[in-house]
This record gives sequence, structure tokens and C-alpha cells, in this order.
Amino acid sequence: MGKILLFQGDSVTDAERTYGPKGVYHPGYLGEGYPKFIAETLAKLEPDSIVKNRGVSGNRVRDLKARWEDDCLRLKPEVLTVLIGINDTWRKYDSNDETPLEQFEADYDEILTAAREKSVHQLFLMEPFVLPFPEDRAAWRVTLDPMIHAVRRLAKKHGAYLVPLDGMFAKTGVELGYDVVTLDGVHPTEEGHRMIAEAWLAAYAAANGGLGE
Repeated sequence: MGKILLFQGDSVTDAERTYGPKGVYHPGYLGEGYPKFIAETLAKLEPDSIVKNRGVSGNRVRDLKARWEDDCLRLKPEVLTVLIGINDTWRKYDSNDETPLEQFEADYDEILTAAREKSVHQLFLMEPFVLPFPEDRAAWRVTLDPMIHAVRRLAKKHGAYLVPLDGMFAKTGVELGYDVVTLDGVHPTEEGHRMIAEAWLAAYAAANGGLGE
């Protein structure tokens, strides 16, 4: 059996996974976002690898912590990728339910430590991101920017490969239009998901001395 690659996070990773084709959930379904595009590439270059998606829409880091045993540790992934943080930001602005930065970082640190101790040999942390589309999203930077820095600190602490999505989305959004890469400043369009997949594959190739033969 090939190595297991697990993608974890919120709706950006979920990408309709939990609804499944025609609204019927299927545990092997990867959704319609970047995990699917990554899996399509790896199917050609690493056909023995197994890609799993356990992103859940609306999740914050506390939610990952609550389901970590079942949705990560039990699966024993060798390669783990996590993208989390935008809902820890968003809930402050739509529900007045803020995740304190210290708690965000402590919970994130705890789940990464557990994963490293269990089975994970390669760890990829992807930055959460937001674009000013609509314009009120610009105010979220006050909360999100410190969380991005926390993700960077954790990447260094845990020897993870950092995938810097925030700057990439900002640059491409300015050049091509925010609506080209996201639907609402947070959720990627198909083009946005392909950008994430390409950035992850570049990091994965760098970590493994290339892809395939």
C-alpha cells in the first residue's frame, strides 16, 4: 500500500466534500477543490499514493482538535496538510465569537504535535488568506495577520513546509481581479483552487526532490 496523504481544514479544503456527488455523502469523495486537483496529478506521478480529504466546512482549529483522533490520527497519514484559520477570524466579525490568538496557536500546536508523534513524516501548513472582496473583508486583516504569523511560527517549530497562500492570492487578485480567484474573498473559484493545488505540488516536489520519474 502506498503512503497516505491527508488534507485537513475548513470549507476551502472541504469544497463540497461533505455533501458528496448529488448531495449523497461518500467517505472517499475528495470534493471539487484543490485536494481533487492534487489527487489527479499524483495519480499519474505517484499511483500508489492514497489521497484523503477530511476538511469540514465551518471548522475552526478547536473543531480540528475535537475530531483529531478520528479524522487524523486514526488514519495514520504519512503526509499531512492543514489549512485552517479563516473561520477563527470570520466568527469574530459575524458572530462576535473571537478565537484568542494564544488559544489558536496552542490548539494548533497540540494537534500538530500529536500528528508528528503518531505517523506524520512530512507536514505542510498552508496560510489562511482573505481578499477585500467585498471591501469589508479588509478589516479582517487585524485578526487574520497575527494568525498567519502563528502558522509560520508553527511551521518552523514542527519542521513543516510552509505554503504561503496569503501573498499569492493577494498578488493574483490584484493582477487578475479578486473575483477571478475567490467567490467572496475567502472561498476560491476553480481557478483559485488550481492555484492552491499548484502551490502545494511545488512545495511537495521541493520536499521530495521532484515528482515522479
